[in-house]
Amino acid sequence: YKVFMIEISRTYRALEFKDDLKKLYDMAGTKNQPTVFLFNDTQIVMESFLEDINGLLGSGEVPNLFAADEVNGIREAVRADATKAGMGESPQEIWEFFIERTRSNLHVVLCMSPIGEAFR
Repeated sequence: YKVFMIEISRTYRALEFKDDLKKLYDMAGTKNQPTVFLFNDTQIVMESFLEDINGLLGSGEVPNLFAADEVNGIREAVRADATKAGMGESPQEIWEFFIERTRSNLHVVLCMSPIGEAFR
């Protein structure tokens, strides 16, 4: 497994977090690489980060993460693998293959400290 952690800086906000999530999807879904996303409570710069992680854990998808042209690029990148796996040719089936492969390759490790007011 490849371990992936985000690097927080002064200017790290939602846009940078979404870009990092796209990298995770690329590693786990497009490149079919087993990946661990290690995320700790000190990296929660914005509460929306937790909402995105909740979507990732719940359904395997982060709402509105990819633009339409990015989705098409991902579909093309995994089309051959989806066909080999016996999936249909429709865009929806290829996207479902990508999400399922991401879910099977991506493991999320959340590290939360019970110390401090933010956790309570």
